[in-house]
Amino acid sequence: MRIVFIGAGEIGVPTLQALLKSEHEVVGVVTQPDKPVGRSQLIEPPPIKNALSGTNIPVLQPARIKDRQAIEEIRALRPDVIVVMAYGQILPRGVLEIPEIGCLNLHASLLPRWRGAAPIQAAIAAGDREIGITVMYMDEGLDTGDILLQRTIDILPADTGGALHDRLAGVAPETLLESLDLLAKGKAPRTPQDNAVATYAPKLKREDGKIDWSDPADAIERKIRAFDPWPGAFMTVSTNGTRNLKIFSATIIDLRGKPGKILRSEAELVVAAGEGALSLGEVQLEGKRRMSAMEFCADTIVTNPAAGI
Repeated sequence: MRIVFIGAGEIGVPTLQALLKSEHEVVGVVTQPDKPVGRSQLIEPPPIKNALSGTNIPVLQPARIKDRQAIEEIRALRPDVIVVMAYGQILPRGVLEIPEIGCLNLHASLLPRWRGAAPIQAAIAAGDREIGITVMYMDEGLDTGDILLQRTIDILPADTGGALHDRLAGVAPETLLESLDLLAKGKAPRTPQDNAVATYAPKLKREDGKIDWSDPADAIERKIRAFDPWPGAFMTVSTNGTRNLKIFSATIIDLRGKPGKILRSEAELVVAAGEGALSLGEVQLEGKRRMSAMEFCADTIVTNPAAGI
């Protein structure tokens, strides 16, 4: 089949690479425009564009996929199927109507649970025990289309958002290729979603990572894992001024105290939560390197003995 792949994020790279090696013909790729990245703000292409290095496949990078020119350029590629994964824009009806067979979206959740932009973080933070890849027929709603196929994996106790992202990226290619095979044979199922049990995972902002220490320790620990690497969980500390302390890992311990109060700080950085407490693992103070909480405490005491945390 003639495939147009639409995506931008790193999670879609293995799926695109699998398509390139399959019997299907990738006739074009649509991704986001190149943009400034990191502190240096150097202009870089999205990961999907980088994955096409050494190929002659046409790459379209419209600022808005709903613009008429973008729609006509996609139409000119005459796809049988459009495959979408982690693109970041909602496809308009003009694009959805282009392919001969249909538009498929690969979503990193077990729909209808966690529709929206941040399903991986939401699943870990909520304490879900499993997640997966859903292949669905696209409509004009937000992840509301009928389900073609789902593949489930367990969420492990130590999973971070980054680790789970990478495992789901590895599950997606086989799930898509099986879906395309079912479509080609005319055996693809089409199961409507139950909207009554749908949940949503909105796009995250950096400030969403601020920890509320009145929450139970287990909820905070899940948030720390879920938000690693983005947007990062953090607390505010006072050491040579007020700065954010990013937290990469923590262990739940059975101590009690006023939420947010430091219970130990010299050999171990322990912070009381609404229920229980957390012993912090790796941390990073704004403008400093990543280090263990013990190193942070020692550094804080040495550089500013009077500093309060």
